[in-house]
Parts: sequence; C-alpha cells; structure tokens
Amino acid sequence: MEIRHPLDTRLSALLRSDRRLRGLFSGLPSPAIIEMCAYAGFEFVIIDNEHGCADLETTENMLRAARASGIIPVVRCLPQDISRVLDMGAGAVQIPMVSSAAQARGLVEQVRYPAVGRRGSAFSSRAAGYGAFGGIEHTRRSNEGISLIAMIETPEGVENAQAIASVEGVDAVFVGPNDLAHAMGHNNDWASPPVEAAIEKALRAVAAAGKCAGTIALTPEAEDKYAGWGARYFANVATSIITQALRKAASRGQEDISIQY
Repeated sequence: MEIRHPLDTRLSALLRSDRRLRGLFSGLPSPAIIEMCAYAGFEFVIIDNEHGCADLETTENMLRAARASGIIPVVRCLPQDISRVLDMGAGAVQIPMVSSAAQARGLVEQVRYPAVGRRGSAFSSRAAGYGAFGGIEHTRRSNEGISLIAMIETPEGVENAQAIASVEGVDAVFVGPNDLAHAMGHNNDWASPPVEAAIEKALRAVAAAGKCAGTIALTPEAEDKYAGWGARYFANVATSIITQALRKAASRGQEDISIQY
C-alpha cells in the first residue's frame, strides 16, 4: 500500500516554474470549504489565520482536507504561529507585513531547520507522520520543500521589494493591495493611480530578482494586467465569491452585485 506523506511540498517547484497559479484566500474555519476549492479546480488555497477565525485544531483538520482532496495548502499566519503551523503539516506559510530584507531573513530562520535556519525539531508531529517520517529525511524534505511567501503591504516594503525577494529562502513575494492602499493613505482604493504604481513597482522588482511575484486578482482582466507586471501567483477571496453568488441568487439576477474585498 502506498502511503501519502502528510507534508505537501509541491508548491516550491511550482513557484519556480513559469506557470500562472490560481488560488483562494479562505478565512472560514471549514474543512469542507477546502475540499470545495479543490473540487472547483484551484491549485492552492490560503488558509487565512491572520483574519480568519479558525483555531489551531481546525487548521490542522483543514490541512488534512487539503491533502485528501489534492489542493495545495498555504497558511497565512503571524510569525509567532509559524512553528506550530508547520508542525501541523503546512507545506507553505504566507507571512504578512514584511517590510525589510532583515525581517525576511528572520522568517527564513523560523521556517528552516538547521543548518539553514533555527527551527526547532519535533518529529512526533503530523508533518513528520507522528514519527513515521521523522529524522534526517524529514529535515531534508522540509528544508527543500516548504515554501515561504513574504507579503509586502507598506510603502517601505515596496521600496525594499527586490531586497526582500533576493533573500535566500524566500520563495515568493505577495503584494497585499488592500493594506498597501491604506498604508499609502488611500483607504481601500487600490485602483488609485499611486497605489497601482506602487503595486507595479513591487511586482516588477520581485520578478527582476528571479522570484515568483503574486497579488490579489479578482477578475481575469486584473490577472492579465498584473501578469504583465511580472506576477504569476494569483489569489481571489472565497468569502467574496460565495457572498456574490448568494446575493445574485437572492436577487434572482435582477441587480448588478459588487463585493468589496
């Protein structure tokens, strides 16, 4: 019988490819939503533990659902949760508000085992198959296969985008347009020309550093625009899509529905 390793490390190679990757943020504490994203055909799902309400036990069950249904799970979390999320079996972490190369280097140390980083070893966790896949092989698999995605969401991060992307161990850099717009004094208007210029500057800088650039793309037209600036890792928002569909059903299609991210 073939045993599937609990740790999904496919994203690392995909981020190094030339392919466009499409996924969803989901802040809903539901393994069923993860399965629905997989069966809909998305390549990855970002379990949102920054703004979502899932506790750690639910997060682990969402990771199980992702592995069973075949979708790649990324967990957006705060730095203090990195170790526990990785021990649960997350194959990638996406960390918000990264504004400098020094901060990015610190995150690499949290994500990687020695000698690359300083992550503490625990081979009894789900990521290591509760000891079935522990030891040197688990360390190697984790260091080579776990992806670290840094999020740029401030003007300082935009200015340092190429330096952040150039840090060894950072696999991708994602521009968060909503927080960036707020940080630039434009509320949530990330279509305003100054914010769009900052997004373009950051995406081009990341691509120039040879790393995968990503951002939120709510429409095919937006995705094509950002792809022209160097982005390949695109995320929509599950709750917005669901709410849009529900409102359309409730109105029987009689009105134009607009949902804010």
